[in-house]
Amino acid sequence: MIQRSLLTVVLLAASWLHGQEAVPEVQKNVMVAMRDGVKLATDIYLPAANADKLPVILTRLPYNKDGAKSYGEYFAANGYAFVAQDTRGRYASEGVWHWMTDDGVDGADCAAWIAAQPWSNGKIGMVGTSYVGGTQHAMALEKVPQLTTVIPVDAVSNMGRQSMRNAGAFEMRFWNWIMLNAGKGSNAALDPATQNELKEMADHRWDYLSLLPLRPGSTPLKLAPEYEDWLIQAMRHAKDDAFWKQNNILADPSRYKDMPVYLVGGWYDSWAGNTSANFTALSKTLKSDVYLIMGPWIHGAQGKSAHGQVDFGAAAAIEDQLAWRKEWFDHWMKGLDNSVGKSAPFAKKVRIFVMGTGDGSKTKEGLLNHGGQWRDEKEWPLARMKRTPFYLYPDGLLSDVKPKSESGWTTYAFDPNNPVPTLGGNISSGDGIMQQGAWDQRGSEKFWNWTKPIPLSARRDVLVFQTAQLAEDIEITGEIEVKLWASSSAVDTDFTAKLIDVYPPSADWPHGFDLNLEDGIIRARFRESLQEEKLMEPDKVYPFTIKLYPTSNVFKKGHRIRLDISSSNFPRFDVNPNTGEPLQQHRRTVIATNTVYSDHEHPSHIVLPFVPQR
Repeated sequence: MIQRSLLTVVLLAASWLHGQEAVPEVQKNVMVAMRDGVKLATDIYLPAANADKLPVILTRLPYNKDGAKSYGEYFAANGYAFVAQDTRGRYASEGVWHWMTDDGVDGADCAAWIAAQPWSNGKIGMVGTSYVGGTQHAMALEKVPQLTTVIPVDAVSNMGRQSMRNAGAFEMRFWNWIMLNAGKGSNAALDPATQNELKEMADHRWDYLSLLPLRPGSTPLKLAPEYEDWLIQAMRHAKDDAFWKQNNILADPSRYKDMPVYLVGGWYDSWAGNTSANFTALSKTLKSDVYLIMGPWIHGAQGKSAHGQVDFGAAAAIEDQLAWRKEWFDHWMKGLDNSVGKSAPFAKKVRIFVMGTGDGSKTKEGLLNHGGQWRDEKEWPLARMKRTPFYLYPDGLLSDVKPKSESGWTTYAFDPNNPVPTLGGNISSGDGIMQQGAWDQRGSEKFWNWTKPIPLSARRDVLVFQTAQLAEDIEITGEIEVKLWASSSAVDTDFTAKLIDVYPPSADWPHGFDLNLEDGIIRARFRESLQEEKLMEPDKVYPFTIKLYPTSNVFKKGHRIRLDISSSNFPRFDVNPNTGEPLQQHRRTVIATNTVYSDHEHPSHIVLPFVPQR
C-alpha cells in the first residue's frame, strides 16, 4: 500500500509538472473584422485543455504580434487567455496605418469580439510599452466596457503638449521612427523591391537629417504614402489642437474609463513628463485606484539598472518583467488578496527611485556609480516639496538670491547650421541617431555629430549657470520649470534648458562628470500659448517658460547644480531656422543673436522642487 501511495504521488507530481510545462493552445492569424470591414490579424493563447471562461490579457501593437509570444505563453500558463493583435495596416493586418487615430475604435471592436468568445469571461486587462501603451490609453479614452484595468508603460499620450510636439518643437525621434518603420511591417514593404528602397533610405538617415525639411514626394518615403503624409503633417503641425486630440488625457481626464490604472515611467523616458502629469490628472478624476512608478530608466528598460553611461545600482531594475504584471492582474481581474496595496511595488500609490546616492566611483564596466534608492510616497507632486527659484547671473552663477542689479544679460549667436548636439536625454526610437539616458556632457565616438572629447560647455552658444559647490546633500524631486526673460534679433527662435549634476574631479573621473538629468525647449512663437502662434518683434524682451521633464535626484555635497541654456538640442528636437516661415517649410536659415536677461526686473531662474531631509 505504501509503495502504491508513493507511486500515486509520483504520478500526480509528474502530471502537475507536465501541466506547468504544457504548451498552450495557440490560434494564429485569426482575422477579426472591424466595424468598417477591415480585418485585423490576431493571435490567441489559451491554457492547454482549457474549458473555462477566462480573464483576458490583450496587447495591440504595430511591431508584429509574433513578438508577444513570451507574454502569451506566460499568461496562458497562469490562468489567462492572451490575445495579441497587429494594429491596422501593420504586418498581417489589413487596412491603412494611421498614427493612433484608429486604435480607440478598433480596440473597442476587438474587445467586443473577445467578449463573445467561448473562452472569455468578458474581463480584459492590457499590457504594452510605448506605442503599445498608447493603444491602452486609446481604449481607456473610448471607455471600452470590457476593459477592466491597464498597465500603460512609457505610453504615448498628450502628443501636442510634450514628447511629440514639445512646446512647439518637434521631437525628431518620430522622424526616426517613421524612417525605420515605413519599410518594416507596412503595406509598402509587401513588395520586396519597395522594401529594399525604404531600407536603403533608413540606412542613410544620417544624411537625410541634413536635408530637412521633408517635402512631399522628395524622398523614397513617397513609396509609403501614409507614413510620408503623417510625418509631414506632424512636423508642420505644432499647435496643440484637434490634430493631436487622440490620447489627449490632460485636456479632459473625465474621458478616461474609471478603472484601476498602473502608470509606469522613467526619469530618462521620452514620455516621462506625460506619465507623471497623467497620474496627477487621473488620480484626481478617477474613483478607482491609480498607481505610479518612476524609475531611473530609459524607454522600455525597466529590467535594467544601467542606462547610458551611468549605473544606478542593482535595486533599480525590476528583474521579473512578467511577475509584477501578473500580480496586478491577479488582484484586479481574479480578486486575489495579494501584495497590491501592501508591499513593493504596490505598497503605496506612488513609488519613485531617488537617484544620486552612489559614491561616484567608476564601476568595472566603466560606468559612473550614481546609485539611488526606492521610496514610497502618497502623492505626486510631493506635498512636502518646496518650489525654490535659483537665479541666473551674467557671470555664470546660479544662486537662490534674487538679482538686485538693474541691468544684466548674456548674448550669444545661434546658428541653425551648427546646432548644439544631443548627448543623451529623454529619448526613444533614437536608434542610431541619438543615445538614450544619462551621459557625461562631453563628446565621444558614441555621438555622430560630436565625436571629439570636448565638453558642450566649451561651446560659445551654450550658456552655463552653476551654483558654488554644495555644502550639503540636496534632493530635487518633482516637476521643473525654467522662467526666462529673453530677446532675439529674429522673429522666431528656440530656447532650450538642461539640468545637470556636476561631479567634481576625482581619481576615477579626473575631469569630473557633467551628468545630464532633464531638458526642455520652447519655440518662441508658442511662448504665450500652445494653441496660437505669435512671432516676436526683434530685440523686444519677452518672458518664456521652459518645462523640463520631472526627476528625482540627490545632488551630493561638493557637487554643483548646473543649468545650461541654449537654442538647440539636435537631433532631439528639430532645429528652428529663425526665419519665421511656416514650420518645416523653410528654404532659408538665419543666425539669431539671442539674449538672456538676468536683472532685478527680468530675474531669469529655474524653479527647483526641493525636498527637505526627513
